[in-house]
Amino acid sequence: MHVARHGPEADQPVILIVVALLMRLPKLSMPARRTLVLAIAVGVAGCARPMPTDLQPSAARTTLPRALTPAEASVRDAANDFSFALWNKLIQGSPDSNVFVSPLSASFALGMAIGGARGTTADELRSGLQLGPSSLAEIDGGYQSLIALLTSLDPSVAMSIANSVWYRNTFPFNQSFLDGASKYFGATVSGLDFNDSPASAATINSWVKDKTNGKITSIVDKVESDDVMFLINAIYFKGQWRRRFNPNITQSGPFHSVRGDQPAHLMRGTDDMAYAESATFQAVDLAYGDSAFTMSILLPKPPATVESVAASLTAAGWASFAGGFAPRYVELELPRLTLTWDHDLNDELQALGIRQAFVPQGADFTGMSTLGRQLSLSRVRQKAYVNVDEEGTEAAAVTSGEVIATAARIPTEMHVDRPFVFLIRERLTGTVLFIGKVVALE
Repeated sequence: MHVARHGPEADQPVILIVVALLMRLPKLSMPARRTLVLAIAVGVAGCARPMPTDLQPSAARTTLPRALTPAEASVRDAANDFSFALWNKLIQGSPDSNVFVSPLSASFALGMAIGGARGTTADELRSGLQLGPSSLAEIDGGYQSLIALLTSLDPSVAMSIANSVWYRNTFPFNQSFLDGASKYFGATVSGLDFNDSPASAATINSWVKDKTNGKITSIVDKVESDDVMFLINAIYFKGQWRRRFNPNITQSGPFHSVRGDQPAHLMRGTDDMAYAESATFQAVDLAYGDSAFTMSILLPKPPATVESVAASLTAAGWASFAGGFAPRYVELELPRLTLTWDHDLNDELQALGIRQAFVPQGADFTGMSTLGRQLSLSRVRQKAYVNVDEEGTEAAAVTSGEVIATAARIPTEMHVDRPFVFLIRERLTGTVLFIGKVVALE
């Protein structure tokens, strides 16, 4: 963000005048004059208010490196439709509350589950994620190539998408499902001893911490006795503003929250910015890196409120509005911001039609396991983090889809392949008829 009439350029005439006068002083030798000129020039430059600098001197990116494939476009469109559908369900239940969610993270976590779902369970997951009639092969391929594209688009921005599948190592999951998660979602796939709850939770949470650069340190509080799988997505983003805010002109001031005025650090900038407005809000679009990634900020125009603006957002409406950003000279104030968010998405996902997947002994995950009729989603949880300052933005989200099995149907391994003892008894009276010991087979 350039700020008008501040910076080294504003001091250049002063330096030139001082230099001219010094060079005319008769009693100074030429070496002394040069030394004094250099000292004053350095001093003036050091006292000047620094200009924010461009992160990227190159032209802003305006096109993708290649056209999206039909599968990528389908998954992209579905992810955006799901984003706004989930957003609207969330804000209905969160009036006057902060919400910071990554629908894309939830889409990836549940997208892995589709590979193991069958019948109505699969149909509802497809419909709820807005994937329409796409085949499993198209869905998997779309997610796979979209991950590759998003994480390689701008080398100056840290953008990572990581997936993992953690499963009870004694439960008979289909290898084809595990291989599909690894192939199409790049997932880390690992069997753990879920009977050791602390160790399993620590392993999963260590992965989460690593993939979010320490911004989210845990997603699993405890591995329960009926947990058999965790499908986890982690998204991490860190980008510097293409035009950074000048920290020297950030000022303390009030943020007029719904709970009353709060102290804030207000970052300030006056510059040509991508700007648009509707009848109910103003908007600026601030670019990161080579401008492939941006932050769009929507400020309600009274009498519109943040709740009414939030509720008005739809995928189609936003796509139409976002095409209208154009350069305008803007004076912007924006607060430094840090938010954390932790929310179970079960209710919102069921409101979007993903119901059967949550029904014990009603879901069909036979693509995951021969015992898939005993599997169901128990919880879809997301944690998210964002920090916005003069340099840029750091954000992370983790979504965990927890899969449980009916407790009585979780098989405990017992391979009678070594010497054993047995009894033949009458169960109701408790009468023991025979006792045996087998040390070898005859």
